[in-house]
Amino acid sequence: MADTVRLRPLLEPDIDLLEHLHGGPDESGDFGFFGFRNPGSLRRQWADPGFLGAEGGRLAVAAYDDGRFLGEVQWHQVFQGPASPCWNIGISLLTAERGKGYGKQAQRLLVRYLFAHTRVNRVEASTETTNVAEQKALESVGFTREGVLRGACFRDGAWRDMALYSILRAEA
Repeated sequence: MADTVRLRPLLEPDIDLLEHLHGGPDESGDFGFFGFRNPGSLRRQWADPGFLGAEGGRLAVAAYDDGRFLGEVQWHQVFQGPASPCWNIGISLLTAERGKGYGKQAQRLLVRYLFAHTRVNRVEASTETTNVAEQKALESVGFTREGVLRGACFRDGAWRDMALYSILRAEA
């Protein structure tokens, strides 16, 4: 299957859509709303210090043909040992763009990008155990399910179990 998405740095015109994506439960979806944020906070983060740094980043998921903003991928550094950093990744797509295979492609591209441009050996992701679509997407990209983190995520008034996945450099 040919790529229909690409990753690119977030541009100023994307920020309104990014704020909308994370602004409320209607667009964030069942698994993406963690409460209201300070309006304009993403715009301020984009302006200073930006969304690309040594300890993490955000990239736009864009339509391959016209660059249209579809959502975002992000990563941040976590440590599994004192000198063992890895990346934890996440994805958010606009409601109208979900269910089209874009997320799977974007996560595959992000894993390739992180292994090509950073020295980590491990990329991990977690999702609620009830988010079956995301679990299938991660597995199709090559992630291995490692287990369940019980009561690890507070969302919508309840503690939720999270499924933990990883992919190693040699597996990508």
